[in-house]
Amino acid sequence: MHLAVVACGERLEETLIMLKSAVLFSNRKLKFHIFAEDSLKPEFERKLQEWPPSYTKKFEYHVYPISFSVGNAQEWKKLFKPCAAQRLFLPMILKDVDSLLYVDTDVLFLRPIDDLWGFLKAFNSTQLAAMAPEHEIPKIGWYSRFARHPYYGTTGVNSGVMLMNLTRIRNAQFKNSMIPTGLAWEEMLYPLYQKYKNYITWGDQDLLNIIFSFNPECLYLFPCQWNYRPDHCMYGSNCRGAEEEGISILHGNRGVYHDDKQPTFKALYEVIRDFSFEDNLFQSMYYPLQTKFLDTVHTLCGRIPQVFLKQIERTMKKVYENRVIVNVGANFRL
Repeated sequence: MHLAVVACGERLEETLIMLKSAVLFSNRKLKFHIFAEDSLKPEFERKLQEWPPSYTKKFEYHVYPISFSVGNAQEWKKLFKPCAAQRLFLPMILKDVDSLLYVDTDVLFLRPIDDLWGFLKAFNSTQLAAMAPEHEIPKIGWYSRFARHPYYGTTGVNSGVMLMNLTRIRNAQFKNSMIPTGLAWEEMLYPLYQKYKNYITWGDQDLLNIIFSFNPECLYLFPCQWNYRPDHCMYGSNCRGAEEEGISILHGNRGVYHDDKQPTFKALYEVIRDFSFEDNLFQSMYYPLQTKFLDTVHTLCGRIPQVFLKQIERTMKKVYENRVIVNVGANFRL
């Protein structure tokens, strides 16, 4: 399973915590594709090598420089957040990778990546990427109220968690608003940016919305619990999937891991950050998390702790059971 992330500026710690959450709960081996500024490469290498062998054996990684194959590199680099537009170029850079999960640095996995990877099998013959809606309620969604450009569906999509079949993306011809015929992904990107650059607010996410607004048959929409953001609870709970199943992937956009505006999100980030790999998950992560949540009940997100706890509790139980089975099996063989 391939996981890609782009880290620039002060995103080192956030990225490492995201990778840590992926490794803690994954079942199959992972391959990390880390795109980072040159100054961050030695830091990533040093930090990842400090992880215990029982976890480093669960992944491989490669750190790539930031690069843009078409258009003006400085323009791309400054689009919305530093280097975020790099994700648009993954199909061209990772030519030997068939499928890939891209996530923003401020994402935390609360269940195995394996489960999200399974959505690839749900793609029909035309679908080549999957994202979650930007919002569940059109009347309070950003795109439905403010966008000055085409966007997918009724509320747009959020690109912070994006599952991609890169082979299909490389081979597809995309309908567009520039010429009557289709364009390949690479040849479409810069002209599309030039046409809409004065109308977009959220950078590469807006470009993806524009692309899939003209090619809706190419996108698979996965439920909101796979990209759960403050918007899903700060105005009242509006992600039914998370209410029923719990949060699968937490996306702490708006910088909520680093301020006190959404302490429920910050609590999850901190317990994963502070967890020592060899500790007991329940004693050193789950129970401290429950305690932290007691201090968040004054917020709308803090009033629904079961939404935040349900899935990660289930995940921890499975991890514990797997470890017991492995240990018992090893002892039995002895």
